[in-house]
Amino acid sequence: MRWAMIVAVVALVLGPPGAAFARESASPAEVCRITDPAVTEVSGLAALPGGGYLVENDSNPEPRKTRLFFLGPDCKVTRSVGYPTTARDPEDLAVGRDGTVWIADIGDNSPLTGGSGKRRDTIALWTLAPGAKSLKIHRLRYPDGTPRDAEALLIDGQGRPVIVTKDPSGDVFRLDTPLPTDNAEGAPLTSIGRFTATHSGTSNPFGFLGDGFVTGAAASPDGTEAVVRTYADAYEFDVPDGDVAKAITTGTPRVTPLPDEPQGEAIAYTPDGKDFLTVSDQAGPVSILRYTVDRPKPSPSPTPANTTGNKPGQNTGSKPGESAAAPEGPDRRGKVALLTGAFVVVGIGLVAAVARRARRR
Repeated sequence: MRWAMIVAVVALVLGPPGAAFARESASPAEVCRITDPAVTEVSGLAALPGGGYLVENDSNPEPRKTRLFFLGPDCKVTRSVGYPTTARDPEDLAVGRDGTVWIADIGDNSPLTGGSGKRRDTIALWTLAPGAKSLKIHRLRYPDGTPRDAEALLIDGQGRPVIVTKDPSGDVFRLDTPLPTDNAEGAPLTSIGRFTATHSGTSNPFGFLGDGFVTGAAASPDGTEAVVRTYADAYEFDVPDGDVAKAITTGTPRVTPLPDEPQGEAIAYTPDGKDFLTVSDQAGPVSILRYTVDRPKPSPSPTPANTTGNKPGQNTGSKPGESAAAPEGPDRRGKVALLTGAFVVVGIGLVAAVARRARRR
C-alpha cells in the first residue's frame, strides 16, 4: 500500500497521459461485493469450478489475519485457512488443473517503494492440495540472487509455476526443477524472458505509471489462454502448447482495458474461461468485477485472401511464424514515459533517504 501511495503522488505531479493515447473503456459488471472485515487488501483471486471464489489478502500488521479465504457465489466467507508460519507478503494465487491451490508469497518492496529496508533472500510458494487442511511451503530464489518485487503467478500446462516481476518490462521466471517442500535454501528459478506492457492511456489512479507495472496474472481453466494484468489493462495470450512463459514473452496479446479500478491487483478467469474477474487491493468492502473479453472470431475461410500483392510464397519481410500485419510493439513515447517515471520514483526515494540522514545528524 505504501508503494501505491508513492506512485500516486508521482502520478499527480506528472499528470495523466496525453489524449493521443486515449482508448475506449470497458464496462465491467459487478458480480458480488466482499463485505467481511477480515478480508482486506485482496491481491489474489481465483474462481472455483463448482461456484464461489478464492481470495488471499496482502501482508497484514497482524500475521494471523493474513489468510486464504473461500467465498460463496455471494462473496460471503465460508471458511478460511491460515499459514503454519508467517507469510511475508502474499501477492497472487492460482488453482492448478489438478485442483491444487497455489499462493505466491513473492512481494518484496524496496526501501524506495515503502519496504522495510531488508530485502528477502528467498521467495515462497504455498500450496493447498485437494482435501488437505494445511498449507505447505516451497522456497525459491532468483537465479542471479537479485531481490525483486513480484505480484503475478501462473501455473503452466506441466504444472510449473511461472512468476512475473512487477517492474515495467517484467522479468519472467519459471521453476524447471522438482518442487521442493519445507526447504531452507531456495530452489533456483530459470530466467525465461520479459513481458512488456504498452503505454495504453487507459485511465487509472496512477497515470502512465499504472500502464506498466504488472500486478497479477492467471491461466485459463483449460490452459489454452493466459492473461497478465497491470493497474490499467489485461493482456491475454494464446497458449497452444501449454508453455505459458513462452507465450507471454514472445506472443502477441489481445488487450482489454480495466479502467479506473481503485488498485487493481488481481485477475482470474471465469470457470468457463470466457471472461475476466478482477478485484482491487484496498481496505473495506470491495467488489469482484466481470469483464467481457472481445476475442477475434475464427475466419470462415481456411485460406485467407492475398491482399498484399505478393505472389504465394513470396517473402513479405516477416520472421518465420510472424504475421506480416503483426501489430507494432510499445511506442517510443510509452517507453520514454515509463523510464521517466522509474527515474522519478527512484529520485523521490533518494531525496527521502537524504532527508532522514540529515535529521539523524
